[in-house]
Amino acid sequence: MEHARPSHVPVPPDEPAGTPPAGPPGTPPDEPAADAQPVPLATRAASFGPAAALYQAARPTYPDEAVAWCVPADALDLVDLAAGTGKLTERLVAQGVPGRRVTAVEPSPGMRDALAASLPGVTVLAGSAERTGLPDASADAVTVGQAWHWFDEAAAATELARVLRPGGVLAVVWNVRDTEAGPDWLAAYEEIVHRGDPAPPHGGHAPALGAAFGPVEHRAFRWADEVRPAALRDLAASRSHLLTLPDDAREALLAEIDDLVGTHPDLRGRDVAPLPYRTDCFRAARR
Repeated sequence: MEHARPSHVPVPPDEPAGTPPAGPPGTPPDEPAADAQPVPLATRAASFGPAAALYQAARPTYPDEAVAWCVPADALDLVDLAAGTGKLTERLVAQGVPGRRVTAVEPSPGMRDALAASLPGVTVLAGSAERTGLPDASADAVTVGQAWHWFDEAAAATELARVLRPGGVLAVVWNVRDTEAGPDWLAAYEEIVHRGDPAPPHGGHAPALGAAFGPVEHRAFRWADEVRPAALRDLAASRSHLLTLPDDAREALLAEIDDLVGTHPDLRGRDVAPLPYRTDCFRAARR
């Protein structure tokens, strides 16, 4: 399912192979064993590359209002860091600013290939938040969508302070499924997809950027994506928690998603359903 543009509903922020140890005999497949060790962060981050097509199809876009708030209209040299398959990159390009140059930096070859195929006009580079490979003072703005939690925060802030020009903007963005505004099925969905995940929820908290940056500003944008209920399975499957689960545990959770979609009156038999999001945006200027 492609998410080309969001359907905005006026209302005035996951995640490359490894397998946690199996539980003792009798442990339900959807419940981690008490002594199971968390999957290393680097392993979870690396799980996206082989699942790039799934990620591109299932993950939502970003609302234009949020992107406009994050990126100054006169910013010409933009860097989308940890760009993935280009969900946020595409919205930066779509702003249509004359003379704008967009560079996507992404460590995963699989994700880079997907991005380059969908956005041929974007420069796509291998690199990480801590080592972008970009020249000093070369960017007017750097965006990070759905990825700040993968970084060494202090090292990333230092690197991005080097890459940004004085006055340049760093924007960190999260799409978070909005259970406060959502129907009751969304709370049930969230319980399933987060079950057994030791990682804390993302979004809602400002990045720590250090003295090289000015005060961090925050704004939240509420909107709704129109999704096919059947696609909720793929959305769940694109999370690093599920990507790194043993096959039986992953399939058990996805079967619960299928059951929710097939039985809840707001989902069963519907072509599309509104999925509420809150896009949390944080920005700060390079001093």
